[in-house]
Amino acid sequence: MLFGVRRAHTLATTLLATGLYLAVGCGSADSSAPANALPRTEAGYPNGPITVIAPANPGGGWDQTARQLQQVLRDTGLLGVPVEVVNRGGAGGTIGLADLVSRHRGNPQTLMVFGQVMLGAVRTNNSPVSVADTVPIARLLNEYEMVAVPADSPFDTLDALIEVFRAAPESISWAGGSAGGIDHMLVGLLALAAGVDPARVNYVAHAGGGEAAVAVIGGHVSAGVSGVGEWKGFVDTGRMRPLAISAAERLSDSETPTFREYGLDVVLANWRGVLAPPDTDSMTRAWLADALDAMRDSPAWQQILTDNEWEDSFLSGAPLDEFLADERATADQVLRSVGLVR
Repeated sequence: MLFGVRRAHTLATTLLATGLYLAVGCGSADSSAPANALPRTEAGYPNGPITVIAPANPGGGWDQTARQLQQVLRDTGLLGVPVEVVNRGGAGGTIGLADLVSRHRGNPQTLMVFGQVMLGAVRTNNSPVSVADTVPIARLLNEYEMVAVPADSPFDTLDALIEVFRAAPESISWAGGSAGGIDHMLVGLLALAAGVDPARVNYVAHAGGGEAAVAVIGGHVSAGVSGVGEWKGFVDTGRMRPLAISAAERLSDSETPTFREYGLDVVLANWRGVLAPPDTDSMTRAWLADALDAMRDSPAWQQILTDNEWEDSFLSGAPLDEFLADERATADQVLRSVGLVR
């Protein structure tokens, strides 16, 4: 049983500070759309509500990202159509990915949030479909990982946790997202850095960060791993105690130390973005990338980045394709190094 797993501004004109958008040069106006909506493509896209799949259960990072996208796109009116969110959780996002590829091919009225987690999950779940089968639209943000413990945990510092982890690895249970995802990879990298055999890690996989949070808060595990933004609310309300984060340096105004400060040379960033289904044409892909770039410049989205301690990492087009090719190779290398795939 691997790891002891238990499965439990490219727009010509963009948003101004006032929130108004000046459309020039392409498409035709739609009197039923909001005044600041982007003009539709020559083919008339979008021609109805857009659905965003969150490929995880409610409460995790993908769900959080999808719903905040929905909020900002609704408030800015950029798409000119309603935006809906549906959850398709399970298997590190690969169930939602299979849904996008098989049921929505050629219909970009349905999009999906994705991220680094999915690249590893495709490998560890032997998924018949991959991100390479889709049309990537944009990378939106980076988020660092956090190790946290229950509020009444005897472990006051990461040093205290790692000391027991080194002496009796199986006695420390770690809650996180899906097997093979970034949470799982982080625990494996921490084990390697601490001199622990990754095969002795007692990792308890959950369908998403929300379910893992329940396990941590309830004291059902020794510690948990998730994105800083995902668990920020639990930390702020005193239900979790953060021990360390996976950034190279402390985040602004944060008292939480990094792994490097404890002598563990581990730095790992998660990222999230948006995919379209296979056979999405290049004009629609460019239109969606421009729409998300304009959304990214809105004060509302910038405030969301700040509130969740997310980094703006917008990328689209050919540079995004190159990035994803590199990330697939990196994910495979990390998974091999910690024994999750052969």
